[in-house]
Amino acid sequence: MTSASVRVPARQQSIRASNLALAYRLVLDAPTPVSRAALAAATGMTRATAGALADALLAAGLVAEVAPPPASSAGRPATGLVPASTGWAGLGLEVNVDHLAACVVDLTGAVRHQVSIEGDQRGRGPGPVLADLAELANRAAADLAATGLHVAGAAVAVPGLVRSTSGRVLRAPNLDWQDVDVVADLTPRLPVTPLAPAVGNEADYAALAELAADRGLRDFLYVSGEIGVGAGVVFDRRLFTGSRGWAGEIGHVTVEPGGDACRCGARGCLETVAGLDALRAPTPDAAVRAGAGLGRAIAAAVNLYDLDTVVLGGAYAGRPDLEESVRAALTEHVVSAGWAPVAVRRSGLGGTAAAVGAATSVVHGIHADPAAWEARA
Repeated sequence: MTSASVRVPARQQSIRASNLALAYRLVLDAPTPVSRAALAAATGMTRATAGALADALLAAGLVAEVAPPPASSAGRPATGLVPASTGWAGLGLEVNVDHLAACVVDLTGAVRHQVSIEGDQRGRGPGPVLADLAELANRAAADLAATGLHVAGAAVAVPGLVRSTSGRVLRAPNLDWQDVDVVADLTPRLPVTPLAPAVGNEADYAALAELAADRGLRDFLYVSGEIGVGAGVVFDRRLFTGSRGWAGEIGHVTVEPGGDACRCGARGCLETVAGLDALRAPTPDAAVRAGAGLGRAIAAAVNLYDLDTVVLGGAYAGRPDLEESVRAALTEHVVSAGWAPVAVRRSGLGGTAAAVGAATSVVHGIHADPAAWEARA
């Protein structure tokens, strides 16, 4: 018998953790409150087992009980379970070129706190920027005290390449950051939590926020228009980040060969014609160049990934002219457009979508492993 064919018995603890996650997911996904009897019926567990799991989720502060609806027949109506709106919450933070933001999302997915401060972060250096970000984080945590919410963990969105295993920002050209250890710098400054913050790309986190806001979305490209231009790619409601976590760098696709110099060191990148600095340029063709470049780059991504929806976020969400340019480019350049048109829409999440998505990622971590949070209750 080879080692590959040996089956290791599942430990009782891992079985319980799996069952707890299953029960929690049923509560999270249910459109109406779920009774203990309904949990037992849906999972095939005994009522005693389902009841014990429900009690564990209650004790951990992950679900709450709601009063039963008025009885419509004989018998005692069952108390329902819903995701808790108090207790644990995720803290999302964002560093962008022209603003800093903080957001808190509770276990129901509701945004409970949101704040941003405008200001150009270029040339300031990572230390002062992260100090200001930590001040926003601590202000958010203090504001939660009266709401019954506590920070479970934090995630930080940055406009650059992030090594996902360490949270180190390898390069953020528009901030002029190179090899910055955000985790080491920020962790001591954050609200008390045993977890170091996760760090990720701002467009990826913004795509997560869009995904949470619209459960009908499945496969789409989220394009974030800021000083830089980024993209998040979602397949089957899962974020695709590539083998090293750097997928979606659409801002550095060449759209004008030999064009203007980009901060990344190349020339003619999409950012040089469709980033906010380019859009604000006092030239009569600025919007035309931006629309044409953006449309070509997005069409190339759609052809490559076979996506059926494009979401324009950040500053692009307020630009119907760019939306029309993208539609025209997709019609012209996407090979399947004649029989499978690509939907184009503008995001309704506003300029702090990345902070919302970062907070949402923390909440998703709790949803995925409720057993890890029992000891913290």
